[in-house]
Amino acid sequence: MAKPKTKDQRPKTKDRTTTHEVKIQEFKSTNFRQMSETRSKLIHTFGALAELGQEVANRNDFHETMRTSLHLLLGSLAIMRGGVARFSRFEHTMQMVAARALGDDFPLALSLCYEDERQFLANGLVPIEVSQAQVLPFVQVYDKSLTRTRIELLVPLVIRDEMVGMIVLGEKATGEPYSSYDRDIIAAMGRHLGVAIAHRNMLADLERQADENRKLYDGLRTTYSDTVKAFAAAIDCKDRYTEGHSVRVGKYSEIIASELGWGDDETEGAAVAGYLHDVGKLTVERKIINAPYRINAKESAELNRHPAVGYEILLPIHHPYADVPLAAKYHHERLDGRGYPDGLYDRSIPYIAKVVNLADSFDAMTTDRPYKRRRAVDEVFEDLRRNSGKQFAPELVQAFCRGMLKELTGESKDKRFRRLLGREYMDAEGLIPMLRQSLNGMSPTSSLTFINTD
Repeated sequence: MAKPKTKDQRPKTKDRTTTHEVKIQEFKSTNFRQMSETRSKLIHTFGALAELGQEVANRNDFHETMRTSLHLLLGSLAIMRGGVARFSRFEHTMQMVAARALGDDFPLALSLCYEDERQFLANGLVPIEVSQAQVLPFVQVYDKSLTRTRIELLVPLVIRDEMVGMIVLGEKATGEPYSSYDRDIIAAMGRHLGVAIAHRNMLADLERQADENRKLYDGLRTTYSDTVKAFAAAIDCKDRYTEGHSVRVGKYSEIIASELGWGDDETEGAAVAGYLHDVGKLTVERKIINAPYRINAKESAELNRHPAVGYEILLPIHHPYADVPLAAKYHHERLDGRGYPDGLYDRSIPYIAKVVNLADSFDAMTTDRPYKRRRAVDEVFEDLRRNSGKQFAPELVQAFCRGMLKELTGESKDKRFRRLLGREYMDAEGLIPMLRQSLNGMSPTSSLTFINTD
């Protein structure tokens, strides 16, 4: 007969079940903690990525963007030290633009050879372990600096197959090696930094091109201006009595335009129109231009052809200022229709021609001619007042007188009139009251000027 089982020999099912349940509970608890940690890490990382994206998108200060972005990168993975460098394709160097805890001895510019650039481009945004990249010339050259600062990763920043920079990263605060998860995060954040640097490079290239274009434009503009002035001097050389006339007309036209409040380009255009207004005289015989007497009707007819001839000379030229040929053709027209070559009335005369007409007439009255002396100050301004609205546009006469008055009263520090007219003319007795009287006695428009009241 079988013996009954003792207490120790009975099955321990309950104990084994309890142990199994404890292990399951421990597994669940551990798994839950790991999931919580992973979730927390993901939330923190995506938060850092969002902040980095916003930083890159909103900041205007490039270096501040780089410093803040580096701080976000290091903080998101608890990295002890690091830096961001921008690649200079002209100098083939990585130039540090942001650093943290690298020390004062870390190089600010790190040179790259051809092999370094090739390897970095081939690697893309994938982090390179310094310990596994001893064959790279870059690592060999800067081994001491990388070892001293305990740099573990190099991250080339490659955007659209173009290297724009590099990130250097030290050890993690935990002492743990970089995981594949860490590397993915570094690559993602590196892409943000790379885009920011690429954008900065694009802006720098645009600024450089704009600067080069501006210098080229300024050079062409200077060349054009010098050519115009040389042309004006050539025109005046035919007339030994009026040498400098075209230059003075150009400067008077410039003064009028400035007083009218025209922009810089329009004012310069007025000056050019004044310089070239008499270009048609190059085809007129010198003996007619230099005649020491009043020329006869035949000679006068030949001389009076110079506006139309000047227009034909200037028209084929692509001037920066389209109205220059019109000023040459119509600067002898009058508001009352008694001018030449076409006898145009007020509204039909190009405005630039009215400006040059006043400047030309004023210089003719205030310089010596072979058949008459320059006119006295009071006669000149009486002529301007009397012919305002007939020969000259009243608002232009007002602008001209206003400019001279400003200089005489010291409101304007420019000495433009004094240089053109001379001290004796500008110091004439009673000139200031005369100018004020002229300004007060003139209507701003003539009866011929059409004013739209709609």
